[in-house]
Amino acid sequence: MKVTVVGAGIGGLATAWSLSGRGHEVTLLEQAPVIPNPYAASGDQHRIIRRAYGSADGYARTIPEAFAAWDEMWVDLGRSHLANCGVLGVSLLEGDEGEQYREGLDRTAAPYTLHKPAEAAIRWPFLDAATLRYAYFSADGGALFPARITADLLRLLAERGVAIRAGTRVSSVEANAGLVILEDGTRIASDQIVVTAGAWVLRLFPELGDALKTYRTAVVYLDPPVDLRDAWQRAPAMVSVGGDNHGYILPPVDGTELKLGAGIHRRPKEPDEEREPRPGEGEQIRDYFAPPLARLNEYRVKRTATCAYTFTGDGTFLARRIGKALVVSACSGHGYKFGAAVGRRVATALESGDDAGLFRWLRAE
Repeated sequence: MKVTVVGAGIGGLATAWSLSGRGHEVTLLEQAPVIPNPYAASGDQHRIIRRAYGSADGYARTIPEAFAAWDEMWVDLGRSHLANCGVLGVSLLEGDEGEQYREGLDRTAAPYTLHKPAEAAIRWPFLDAATLRYAYFSADGGALFPARITADLLRLLAERGVAIRAGTRVSSVEANAGLVILEDGTRIASDQIVVTAGAWVLRLFPELGDALKTYRTAVVYLDPPVDLRDAWQRAPAMVSVGGDNHGYILPPVDGTELKLGAGIHRRPKEPDEEREPRPGEGEQIRDYFAPPLARLNEYRVKRTATCAYTFTGDGTFLARRIGKALVVSACSGHGYKFGAAVGRRVATALESGDDAGLFRWLRAE
């Protein structure tokens, strides 16, 4: 089978990985001159993978498959790009997001340890005990390293004969004819087309605007106080910082930087709109995290990076079959952790024709 994949984020890369491993002929197109696209969501230093999913029990029950798919990829790549540093959550207020994540762990029988405020602040001294109700730690999960994953996947795909074309912008997709039309007029014919264009998907399929919305957000990289650096380098990822800011933290593990992001910071924008950080934006994001972080004013902003995501109203993946094109989008911020599994599932659906099964799995039904 001849397949063209549009978009070389983790969804596209993993789909090319799975298809090429099964012997299919794959062409991978990416609009940016380099892969990963620095403006896309898949090119960051590290992304969280965890079992805690709040009220989304379907995704919590699907995450074992995600871990298994990454394990399969590590075998193919010859090394792992996962730091299994564990995942920490805290609750500040009764019924807050941190508590919802813990209750989700209870419902899905995922193990964790519960810690009182004083005990948590001793173990993780960057926490402000006076602001905590409790903390909880799950040993399973941590940080994936997207840039390293991308580099090794590109090497493997090239070895398998995948045609990788960076700096190639697609102007349209003639889905019924199985044609991808490039900006220079080149027409690429395929048996199947997989579109994993992330925040840019609506430019190719504007009709999906009924279900997809594009948002701009940003993350900040911080330099912690000198006496807390060692604690941060040994820290787990943080899936929730309590309260209602939808905050998460990636620790500076294995040569990465301390990264903070907050869902409350997102705004509706086009994917290429306002991509440079605003003055003071890094400090604004940093300050969302007091509480639960102590001495936050001592953390220096090193840099700020913007991100663009697609979201659905219910926070699930979106997939549509349009002629010979299969569009997979709307990661809603949790796409990376399922990236390898999505690639495997898409490849299986293309071989079997079972789109309905793929759609049920992507929605975590």
